[in-house]
Amino acid sequence: MQVVTADIEQWYSLQQTVLGARVALAFTAFREAGIEPILIKGWAAAQNYPEAHIRRPGDIDLAVAPDDYQTASILIRKAAEAKLNIDLHNGLRQLDALDWAEVFGHSVLIDHGGTAIRVLSPEDHLRVLATHWLIDGGGYRDKLWDIYYAVANRPEDFDWDRCLDVVDNNRRGWVICAIAIAHRYLDLDVSDLPFESELVNIPKWITKCVEREWSRPGRLEPILTSTHDTTLLMRQIGWRMPPNPIRATIEGNGDLYGSRRWWYQIGVLARRSGPFLKDTLSFAVDRLRQPLN
Repeated sequence: MQVVTADIEQWYSLQQTVLGARVALAFTAFREAGIEPILIKGWAAAQNYPEAHIRRPGDIDLAVAPDDYQTASILIRKAAEAKLNIDLHNGLRQLDALDWAEVFGHSVLIDHGGTAIRVLSPEDHLRVLATHWLIDGGGYRDKLWDIYYAVANRPEDFDWDRCLDVVDNNRRGWVICAIAIAHRYLDLDVSDLPFESELVNIPKWITKCVEREWSRPGRLEPILTSTHDTTLLMRQIGWRMPPNPIRATIEGNGDLYGSRRWWYQIGVLARRSGPFLKDTLSFAVDRLRQPLN
């Protein structure tokens, strides 16, 4: 478990309280506009944590029906003025394969200080948490606890068929893999899981990728924010070459237990090289247009 000082723990606790109040305000504002969002990740994931382990606070991740997205986008611009820090999702985008009506129909309401907060069902949320963690390339060890506690503190009536068998085999494998990583590195007890035998063998390239990400001395930052420092810029480019194979496989809707990760990495390079060159050229032109001091 991540070791934090008593002061940091107290700060996290305070910030979680503030975040909960902001979540309630966000739901009230959206409902007044006739929009019923679903809270995902962040505060919703923190509800699985025990009191002894306080989750580091983050943004408010709200997902809305695609038909409501444009109206909701206007709302969050107003919410930004109130410093609610809402990260708006158009449906669940790449985080899940089920359509909005399906996940909404299985969502649940939890009471927070008199405000009903809508969250995904435990089964759907575990699937989303696993996918999100893998999309980040396994780079955030602290967020692996989201998956740990979603499994360890799942309700007694948790339906594994609902979690795993409503999506294709690739996505099922993503959830299995994320749970296996939590078992390997956080000692998650999996002895009572119906698929325990599937958690034994994690492909070596995945563990190597995860451990490499955790040992990195810094984090990936947008390339254009590093252009002021040649050393920093080259480091950021170097960290992206070759593309993170876990992230590339997930972006390509691939099989983590397959052998074609190089194909997905090529796909990432192909998709991003054009926008990268365009943004770089635009940045260079803007710099040249700036008057000399």
